[in-house]
Amino acid sequence: MSDRDRPINARGRRSAASMRLAMRNLGLAPDVVLVSTARRTLETLDALEPWDDTPLVEPMDSLYLANPLQLTAALHGVAETVRSVLLIGHNPGLHDLAMELAGPRAMTAGGVNEAALAKGFPTCALAEFVVAGSWWDLREGGGRLVRFLTPAMLEGSGLS
Repeated sequence: MSDRDRPINARGRRSAASMRLAMRNLGLAPDVVLVSTARRTLETLDALEPWDDTPLVEPMDSLYLANPLQLTAALHGVAETVRSVLLIGHNPGLHDLAMELAGPRAMTAGGVNEAALAKGFPTCALAEFVVAGSWWDLREGGGRLVRFLTPAMLEGSGLS
């Protein structure tokens, strides 16, 4: 079986279910979901549903094993009117993008969220950023990391 066709495993399903509950408890709901067309990312999206308000879902071949430049290009294509985007893809690209958005502060582990992010981006992790300006303005250091959650952090947290 090719990597692209590999299904989500049992741990991934459990992690997605925990993240779904945490997102719901935190009131996090995307307007748009950009998702890799790999089977496991599409199954992760399925595990995160249903949403209170159904987001626009855009499966994108270009997100499969994408690097930060390719991920940023996908985000640059988001309409200015969109307030929140959920990007579901693969590592190391997602981790590298999150580190770039957080900028130099993440490199020096300036805060609790940044320190956790700097350690890695495990399967089904969630990095929430606030981005100033339009999606076209997105660049290195252009995001403020609001929270970083991993499935392991959610155990016993009351969020999942």
